[in-house]
Order: sequence, then C-alpha cells, then structure tokens
Amino acid sequence: MSNADRPTDRQLRRESSSGSDLLILPGPQVHEFDLTARPLPSESPEDTVRRCFALLAAREAAPVQVTVFGRVDASEAGSQALAAAAGAQRWPVTWVEGLPFDDAPLAGIHVHAVSGAVPETLLVDGRPVGRVFSDGAATHCYLGDLGPMAPSLPPAEQATEVFESLEATLGQVGMDLSHVARTWLYLDDILSWYDDLNRARTRFFHDRHVFDGIVPASTGIAGRNPAGTAIRAQALALKSAGGALSVQALPSPLQCPALQYGSSFSRAVEVGLPGSRRVLVSGTASIAPSGESVCLGDVDRQVARTVEVVEAILASRGMTLDNTTRAYAYFKYAKDASAFQRYCDGRGLALPAIVAAMDVCRDDLLFEIELDAAIGA
Repeated sequence: MSNADRPTDRQLRRESSSGSDLLILPGPQVHEFDLTARPLPSESPEDTVRRCFALLAAREAAPVQVTVFGRVDASEAGSQALAAAAGAQRWPVTWVEGLPFDDAPLAGIHVHAVSGAVPETLLVDGRPVGRVFSDGAATHCYLGDLGPMAPSLPPAEQATEVFESLEATLGQVGMDLSHVARTWLYLDDILSWYDDLNRARTRFFHDRHVFDGIVPASTGIAGRNPAGTAIRAQALALKSAGGALSVQALPSPLQCPALQYGSSFSRAVEVGLPGSRRVLVSGTASIAPSGESVCLGDVDRQVARTVEVVEAILASRGMTLDNTTRAYAYFKYAKDASAFQRYCDGRGLALPAIVAAMDVCRDDLLFEIELDAAIGA
C-alpha cells in the first residue's frame, strides 16, 4: 500500500479469514497491524508461516514482533521457514512451547507489523533481538527472544541477566527502563521459581528506580524455549520523538494492584498517540480484589471472572472487547481448552486469540488471558 493509497479513516478495522485475523490501526504516518494466524487442518508449520507472512507482504507491512506458540520439537523447521520469510530484514522470533490442543505442531503465530516506516533491527552478538521505528510522534522499540548470557545459572540469576540485557539493548537507541510499557516473561517450570522471579524483578526495578515512574504491564507465564534457558523475554518501549505521546499505568476496577502482593507489574498500561489509544492488558486471572485466587476448581467460572476483570479495565477507557487487536488465552490443562470457545460462543464473541496449554503462575489458577485493545480517532 503506497502512502497515496492510505485511508484517512483511522478507525480500527478487522479482516478475518479461515485461520487468521488481521487487525489494522491506521495512523497519520504509520499503520499498525496485528496478525493472529492459527494452523489450518493438516497444515505444516512451514505452510502456516508462509501463509502468515504472505498476508503481511501483500500490505507492505514489516514485522516488528513475532511470537510463536508451539511444540519445541517443531521449532527447527518453523524457524527455518521464519528465516526464509525474513530474508535480509532479520527480526527476532520468540518461540514458546504453548501446546496446541490437538496433534498440530503449532498453536498459533502472532505478528505485530507496520507500514509507512522502515524498522531498524537491533543486534546483540550478531543475533536479532529487536526492531525499532518512528511514527513521527514516538520511537517504538520491540524487543524479543531475550535470554540470559549464562544459562547454567540459577533461574533467578538468569532473570536478572535478561533484565540487564533488556536495559543494554534499549541503550542502543537512547532508551532505558523508564521507557518500557510492556514485558512478556516466559518461564520454564514457572511454579518452581515464580516467587524468585518476583524478588529478582523487584530488586532490579528498585535499583533502576522504575517505581518512580511507569511500572510496565506484564505477563509471566510458563513456556519452555528451544534454547533450554529458564526464561525468554519480550518488551515494548516507547520514547517521545517530539510528538504527543502519553503512557500511563491503569488500575483494575475489580482487582487490587499486583504490587500489593509482591508482583512488580501494572494491571494495564495505556499508550496514547496522535489519532489512537492502545490499552495493553497484563496477564489476568481469576483473582479477587483482596489478592486471593477465586472460583477454585471451576474452569468455566474462572474464564468468566477473568474476562469480566479485563472488560472492566477496557470499559474504564471507553473500550470493549470489540476493540481487541490480539489475545493470548492460556489454560493449565489442555482438556479445558474448550471452555474459552464455549464462553465466546455463549456471548457471540469472535476474539483474535491464540489458545495454548501453558501453566499459570499459581497452582490453583486454571486460566489466564492477556490482550491488547485499540481505538482510533
């Protein structure tokens, strides 16, 4: 799509087809795309990748963040197809073992992409770990596939190395932790060291004075990775480029701050730019205002309660689930996966979601969801 062909209507639009949802948010200079692709029956990982990136290529959209949920043993073939799709551009791919609910090797692929800007790739030791672009109002930096330098260290020390790597990589583009709006932390064997992660993150944030500003939205969820490390991470950071950028942490009307029980993240963060607002909702589960897990043992009630919490956050910013641009739905047990579709069908919802079996941060939580939502001017 050439600049001359760009529509002036900046409302969020959706294009859905079998196995994919493409959400498009037009901007004054840059259009943003969220593509969620799920494998079709009998489709190989390579074919899913080719289908996914053909949709973006047809719109001259350059990927800035690529996340794959699938079996680790499918990562080699899938990564080769992703490398072929990237060609000379090179972008980081975060591959997480989010197990599908059938025999397919993939649960899904999500790509955030842009047109109207030429992203620059950030490298660490020759390996792509980020892409950065400007839309005239702000510099956007998406980091991915961040891992520890010393994978033999205890998990909490690996986490600290990842935070240090995140900080150093942001330094390449004149940013620091104060510019981070969102993180994703994928943890191998999460239940054995989630408390250690929280302590390591809180200590690091204190040392870097993160609590003096915006505490990022975040997701901490289980997920092995092909490198075999205890943690893999992604992040989004934004810095004003002379335009009207606003970034603010949002409270959850139906839950207490996560900081209240020792988790150093905001329930959600809103990013405001000329012509649009995005709400980035952290990983959310069935947790009461007082901080304890609720609806124990009942996956359908946990799904309903969790989505109710998310909807309250969106409603506080004048949005609904219809504004969702991407969603990841995590179930502790594969046998429960139908609960999400059952809930959506009961309400007539068609969310652009990837559903995967991934352990949640508390043993009594059966379901977690995270999502982004957007609205145009």
